[in-house]
Amino acid sequence: MIIDAPCKINLGLDILRRRPDGYHDLETVMIPVGGLCDRVELQPAPQTTFRSAGLPIDCPDSENLCLKACRLMQRRYGAGDVRLTLDKRVPFGAGLGGGSSDATAVIVGMDELFGLRLSEAELIAAAAELGSDTAFFVRRTPQLCTGRGEVMTPFPLDLAGTQLVIVKPDVHVSTREAYAGVTPRVPDTPLAERLRRPRSEWQACVTNDFERSVFAAHPVVREAKEALMRAGAFYASMSGSGSAVFGLFPAAADRESLRRFGLFVFGM
Repeated sequence: MIIDAPCKINLGLDILRRRPDGYHDLETVMIPVGGLCDRVELQPAPQTTFRSAGLPIDCPDSENLCLKACRLMQRRYGAGDVRLTLDKRVPFGAGLGGGSSDATAVIVGMDELFGLRLSEAELIAAAAELGSDTAFFVRRTPQLCTGRGEVMTPFPLDLAGTQLVIVKPDVHVSTREAYAGVTPRVPDTPLAERLRRPRSEWQACVTNDFERSVFAAHPVVREAKEALMRAGAFYASMSGSGSAVFGLFPAAADRESLRRFGLFVFGM
């Protein structure tokens, strides 16, 4: 069984408050990006093994979220042993949720492979144990995500025809580093309301609270965003905790011209 594990971008990211459990309450709208995916392969096996290929990963295999997801499914639901292979294509340390998507692909894949027939709620609960944005990848549709990211409400959003450019500067931003520079705040206007305004207004009001500290520590990330705006993006932002930035361009924008900004250019 082979499963494509898409990455995501964040339209706005408000860090509202620190929680007693050490996490933060946030509000963000996550959008799946089907054009940039990792690939996860699962096969029944006498014992569980894990192998990765493609882009290098910044942790030992024993700490990879794919393997953690597999152990969770075995422990909680009695799933069998598998041979896991990850073809890594989504850059890590980018705020694109690649590792989270991989883990959720394993959860969904093992549910199907072993006929567990888990409900969506059970799949979301299992995914949420592994991270704050893993649950989003169960649905893979635009979602308003609250709580620590695992509470989801469908958020209809029409970006048909829009062109998406993702730029990954050559720096790594850890989630720990990003949160250390944030001062939580509750905005006067909720994110969902701001995103319902004309998209020509988004740049002025739909913000990512991680940008201030990440841009100060890594000016190349700010420069990448500014380059996208100069090129004509109607909205540009850092995704998640960075370091990837993205720009949304009108359908009429020349795709070949856009390719000089980043490795990844997609139609939405």
